[in-house]
Amino acid sequence: MDLEVFNQIATRAAYRGAQVLRSKFGNIHEVREKQAREIVTEADTESEKVIVATIREHFPDHAILGEEGGLQMGSAEYRWIIDPLDGTVNFAHQVPIFCISIALARGPEVILGIILNPVNGELFSALRGHGARLNNRTIEVSSIATVADSLLVTGFPYNIQEVFEPVIVRYARCLKEARGMRRLGSAALDLCYVACGRFEAFWEQNLKPWDTAAGALIVTEAGGRVSTFSNQPFSVECKEILATNGRIHEEMLGLLEL
Repeated sequence: MDLEVFNQIATRAAYRGAQVLRSKFGNIHEVREKQAREIVTEADTESEKVIVATIREHFPDHAILGEEGGLQMGSAEYRWIIDPLDGTVNFAHQVPIFCISIALARGPEVILGIILNPVNGELFSALRGHGARLNNRTIEVSSIATVADSLLVTGFPYNIQEVFEPVIVRYARCLKEARGMRRLGSAALDLCYVACGRFEAFWEQNLKPWDTAAGALIVTEAGGRVSTFSNQPFSVECKEILATNGRIHEEMLGLLEL
């Protein structure tokens, strides 16, 4: 099937999810803890419902992996990977840094990525082999060649107490070497900001497929490089990710090595 058809439906689903998030922002009534420090709100679940319904309307035989609904098996070779609200803690605290992330994989390969920021309307997208775009404008990673000149971004896992030492060692090394560091609270947006040149690198560990599937493709299609901390090929099943503009990738690998 034409990738553009998938793209149109994914975009439609993202905008429908965004309507839910905008209506719930600053107006949520239920916040519950899924596991240590990880929360979910009715905005997460309602956004996922409308996204899944939109996809099911057009592709009833596709599998769907959603953060809240888990895996729904399908008979086709396609699998949608959905995060209906990436940045739930920000959302619950009325910090306007969050997004919707939708990816489509054919077998093990992600072929489409859509990430929509409902607050400012930025829509990042990529189709495998066709480049990456921001609101229909082609985007590319930055040309900065050293960590010393770079602005980096990272995230801390929910189980930070269990992995505190390696997380802080890596953070301290990068903080010492880089021009600046940020921690926004949305892995999907962090990846998009690497793709469009706002950041030079992003790394984080203990992530799930819905955190990275769309964003990793967008970075790659924008000319960036994505791997694990040990420079192994990245897949959506990997629990750690390093995404860079490519030019500082080797230097970042050295900083992350333990």
